Amino acid sequence: MIKKIPMTVLGAAMLRDELQRLKTIDRPRVIDAIAEARAHGDLKENAEYHAAREQQSFIEGRIMEIEGKLSTSQIIDVTQIANTGKVIFGTTVTLLNNQTETSVTYKIVGEDEADINMSKISVSSPIARAMIGKQVDDTIEVRTPEGVTAYDIVQVEHV
Repeated sequence: MIKKIPMTVLGAAMLRDELQRLKTIDRPRVIDAIAEARAHGDLKENAEYHAAREQQSFIEGRIMEIEGKLSTSQIIDVTQIANTGKVIFGTTVTLLNNQTETSVTYKIVGEDEADINMSKISVSSPIARAMIGKQVDDTIEVRTPEGVTAYDIVQVEHV
């Protein structure tokens, strides 16, 4: 049985958009570049030809990678799931650091969607793993390079 990889609706849409761009814009452009480079004659010393072939290889590999990810993904729309206060994939969680009294908010997303600058953390990250299954008012402990940090779960949103 193929293991399903969780993905948000937005994450799947972003992958589909990239796939569409690769197939309709990038692939035809590089095919044209290869044909043009071939027209220049001797392929052994034709840098444009070799660069275009390398780019074509990258594009084809990325197309296969995205198609594979989409075919094994389980798209989860957290807005369609009742909010019970429990942390699940796709929820946006506000945590309060017990030592510093500062709060931080993270959205738990699939590995391809993770972007710490946008407060999106991978479901497989240590902090997300510590949160999954917990609920509002629970305390979690996360091991960091500085040691163990305790957080209180303040809010769980389905947005």
